[in-house]
Amino acid sequence: MSTTEDTPVSRRLRAVKHIIIVLSGKGGVGKSSVTTQLALSLYASSPTAKVGVLDVDLTGPSMPRMLGMDGHGVHQSTDGWVPVYADGSEARLACMSVGFLLKNKGDSVVWRGPKKNGMIRQFLSDVRWGELDYLVIDTPPGTSDEHLSLLEHMAPVHSRLSSVIVTTPQAVALMDVMKCLSFTRAVNLPVLGIIENMSGYVCPCCGEISNVFSTGGGESMAKRENLHFLGSLPIDTELVTLLDASAPEEKLKTVTISDTTQSFQLLEQYKSTSSSQIFKSIVDKILQDL
Repeated sequence: MSTTEDTPVSRRLRAVKHIIIVLSGKGGVGKSSVTTQLALSLYASSPTAKVGVLDVDLTGPSMPRMLGMDGHGVHQSTDGWVPVYADGSEARLACMSVGFLLKNKGDSVVWRGPKKNGMIRQFLSDVRWGELDYLVIDTPPGTSDEHLSLLEHMAPVHSRLSSVIVTTPQAVALMDVMKCLSFTRAVNLPVLGIIENMSGYVCPCCGEISNVFSTGGGESMAKRENLHFLGSLPIDTELVTLLDASAPEEKLKTVTISDTTQSFQLLEQYKSTSSSQIFKSIVDKILQDL
């Protein structure tokens, strides 16, 4: 793949240093919540870090909800679409999703492959991403049209691409992750490592850990396939409540009324969860390999 080819996508992504694609072989493993945590943790890794989140799960966009931006719209400028900023005026955490383009958030997206391909091309070439340290891309489960379109359009910037694979511990999920891993090898996409999500449940009352879906499957697979095991994430009820919250307007009011120079509310609330400390060590490992 050429790294010098001049295309609308390569010109738009010229100032993006690292592009991390979040993959999963199976739906329901918490890939979008991992994407959200990855973006927030990268944002918090440095006071100047600039992060973009691109949601290419076109038929099931979750990022607007998880980043507390449901109901926001995308604005057009002379230089392209302006992404929605989760941190307001700081403008260090940008997001673009088809969820921002729907008239009603309950509307279904019923598109064939060519339409999906065109939308992904627009997201990459028409969005005014600007300078970014990291662009995190949330993809749909499996290896489908969206993945192929994504890698085809980003071929000129292939040297800056890497991926993270998300799984849960049970055998069925691991079997599908192997197919996802096979895909990354077929398209020469570097894998930074594997994250085992939903690895146990921490009781909020007594702190006892119950292995609801078994545990250790992701780590065993990483060793077998000679990949980095980035870490295990237990089910965190505080995190679930935070990312499921559907009152972005109230959050925005809180930030506006209080000191506008403080970090945005979602990040502050995320830092108070037990998951944030676990994910910090995961991000430290990722940053070592970038």
